[in-house]
Amino acid sequence: MKNLKIVIAGGSGFIGMQMARMWAADNKVIILTRNIPNGPNNTYGSTEQIPNVEMVHWDAKTLGTWTGSLAGCNLLINLAGRTVNCRYNSRNKAEIMESRVDATRLLGEAVRLMHNLPELWINGASTTIYRHAEDRPQDEFTGEIENDFSVQVCKAWEAAFNKIELPNTRKVILRMAIVFGKGGVLVPYSWLARLGVGGKQGNGRQMFSWVHITDLCRMVEWLYDHKDKTGIYNAAAPDPQPNHAFMRMLRAIYKMPLGIPAPAWLLEIAAIIHGTETELLLKSRWVLPTRFLKEGFEFQFNKMNQALEKLLK
Repeated sequence: MKNLKIVIAGGSGFIGMQMARMWAADNKVIILTRNIPNGPNNTYGSTEQIPNVEMVHWDAKTLGTWTGSLAGCNLLINLAGRTVNCRYNSRNKAEIMESRVDATRLLGEAVRLMHNLPELWINGASTTIYRHAEDRPQDEFTGEIENDFSVQVCKAWEAAFNKIELPNTRKVILRMAIVFGKGGVLVPYSWLARLGVGGKQGNGRQMFSWVHITDLCRMVEWLYDHKDKTGIYNAAAPDPQPNHAFMRMLRAIYKMPLGIPAPAWLLEIAAIIHGTETELLLKSRWVLPTRFLKEGFEFQFNKMNQALEKLLK
């Protein structure tokens, strides 16, 4: 992609900043963020300043001067949403749900005020919309959706996006698996492996679906270039692995022969202490990118061990 105006809503976290870094040299990138200049997020540090990237403050709740940033936008990407790395009490549940649904609706209102609509709007979503699956993989055609809290959030998020009708704007829902890159989820997992406590979590059979940040950015570029693409896509590599295999790969990279396992009961205690939920570790996300594969997208990182070695070695 070149010479485009790209707006990334909720883009000051790990994924948004990686996207901005990849595209900023050849495009104008604007990040809508509540975290200026810093703020806690999964970048594990301060929000860096990238040349040719403009950071614009919004509250993700009300229209304001930030809407001017959308003028002449070619590509809109919405990643806005409160982190799910917390305890699922009533207050956090409400914030997780509202931050996604309200931001999506708000962007819809703002875009409708524009004279020139964006050519493509990609709304972030999550592969956790599919059920806990240890028996078979889930994809865009045969995946089964249940109704626990995380799934309710995903359903409401996507429903808010689907209700927005915009003439001449293609709309894509990108259900993202765990994203591998410099930072993000690999930071805590790598420390577990280095310290010798990187054994399996729970029974270790839960599937771990992932995608390399480079391929995630390439997926966005591919969707922009292929003008007929709309609807739901799973942003996941075609090589999901069980948790025990993922942890074994990490230990091999760090040459750590010891990997003490963490049974489910111990994870429950640790989750309470650290203010998070065991679902993030124990839910089996067995997801395949069937549409991308059938429609011709070619992965640069299609094997987990290849992706981990490239990032961590």
